[in-house]
Amino acid sequence: MRSPQVQPAEGLPSRVRIYEVGVRDGLQNEKSIVPVDVKAEFVRRLESAGVETIETTSFVSPRWVPQLADAADLLADLGDSGRAPQRPVLVPNARGLDRALEAGVSSIAIFGSATETFAAKNLNSTLDGQFDMFGPVVDRAKAEGLWVRCYVSMCFGDPWEGDVAAEQVVAVSRRLMDLGCDELSIGDTIGVGTPGQMEAVLDGLVAAGIDLSSIAVHVHDTYGQALANTLTALRKGVSIVDSSAGGLGGCPYAKSATGNLATEDLVWMLHGLGIETGIDLEKLVATSMWMAEQLGRPSASAVVRALGARG
Repeated sequence: MRSPQVQPAEGLPSRVRIYEVGVRDGLQNEKSIVPVDVKAEFVRRLESAGVETIETTSFVSPRWVPQLADAADLLADLGDSGRAPQRPVLVPNARGLDRALEAGVSSIAIFGSATETFAAKNLNSTLDGQFDMFGPVVDRAKAEGLWVRCYVSMCFGDPWEGDVAAEQVVAVSRRLMDLGCDELSIGDTIGVGTPGQMEAVLDGLVAAGIDLSSIAVHVHDTYGQALANTLTALRKGVSIVDSSAGGLGGCPYAKSATGNLATEDLVWMLHGLGIETGIDLEKLVATSMWMAEQLGRPSASAVVRALGARG
């Protein structure tokens, strides 16, 4: 299988930790329910390919996201590998945390919003009210010894409110990190961001005292800007990137949000830049081709399509 020609560039991290979201963020957007044994096999194949961090599921109400109603069953199927620190689960509220703890998890993620409208639609809360909701969740999680990530959605544009000021993103992010979160993921939920915006947001976060080593970027490729925005983040010092095997996913509460940055496309770029990921690209491509067969459609990843066509 062809590999990218390696040509390192100055000013980039030597290693990037890829935070895989395809199993949760990707499959939650599927119209049909993916069987739990297929999800578990997906996780195992990703692990075999060298993916170190895999967000496996969400303990959200099955009424809102029926695709993830099998969260506890999936973790039980995975056994110890589903409970490792590198296998976070999303929890939306205190009840979700209760269920996650019952399942024996050791790391969680919460999902905040940079805009008022998305907070109402996705969290049934307000921009300020989300902190009251997440505060007790983070406090209890930390008391239980859990690692906690916080997502911030709509950091680069909102389908209802339009442009989102970098200052607003920074203010929300600072308040979430002040709750005690260990890692911050800033999301271009509808994929409208550009490199200039990425620079402005990251500069603002650093100025607000948030360490670059704790910042991840979560970009969508709706407008074809995902890799450009990711490279911009890397040049600013970010070394954690969210991506989805095969480009699976979107956002069920924002219909203009198409697929995430494909993990294979990201790995091709990183390996070409001489950046270590610990991932075997050939195994990763095979995994996404297998998952595409399970879903009955071609992969959205350009690299999967290119390498898959070569046999």
